[in-house]
Amino acid sequence: MQMKNKYFLILTIIVLALNSCTNGQNAKYNLSALEFDTQLKNYATALLIDVRTPDEFSKGHLQNAVNIDWNGDSFDQEIAKLDKSKPVFVYCLSGGRSGQAASRMRTDGFKEVYELQGGIMKWRGANLPETTSTTMLSMGMNKQHYDSLLLSDKLVLIDFYAEWCAPCKKMKPYLEEISSQMDSTVTVIRINADDNKSLMKDLSIDELPTLLIYKKGNVSWRHSGFIAKEDVLKQLK
Repeated sequence: MQMKNKYFLILTIIVLALNSCTNGQNAKYNLSALEFDTQLKNYATALLIDVRTPDEFSKGHLQNAVNIDWNGDSFDQEIAKLDKSKPVFVYCLSGGRSGQAASRMRTDGFKEVYELQGGIMKWRGANLPETTSTTMLSMGMNKQHYDSLLLSDKLVLIDFYAEWCAPCKKMKPYLEEISSQMDSTVTVIRINADDNKSLMKDLSIDELPTLLIYKKGNVSWRHSGFIAKEDVLKQLK
């Protein structure tokens, strides 16, 4: 009997130790809004992922977030393109989808995945900033993902650009102004052409910069090459 009690005691200690380690690990990577904000600022090269739908994303998101829909068909494909050795910060509306996404990413080998506890609802509750401004999309995406970005009641202005493109650099400041000043009616999305060559081919885009305006998912205007701000504004009326 004493031997049984001894083994039971040892087993209990092991189980408690394992639970302690697991809870500590969860606490380390499951952050409150303020902790999430602080930790994100500490990692200049970290990737911030919003796993909500494109429609949710367009109505307000964290600055510099990239939208990869957890329920979208291309989630696994998009995640596979990321550097697993770099920190990743993930959030959704209330924490459910981001928790599932974070779990998937850890299983796939990501070393550091931080979750926003309670999602963007807790972020808003802490009066932390969010934006509807220009979305920088540098990762490769397929046509289905691209089309999902167009599902909005607003006009969607797409800017295909490249870092080496001089006209793209000249247009960037005024596109950011349009995004900020007209955020209630226009969503501006910038897509790095060098990282989306397949998408460029699918859309028959062979010149930079190229701007496209979509209204209810359909192209209403297209322009390639440099164009002044006032001429773009005419198309957004």
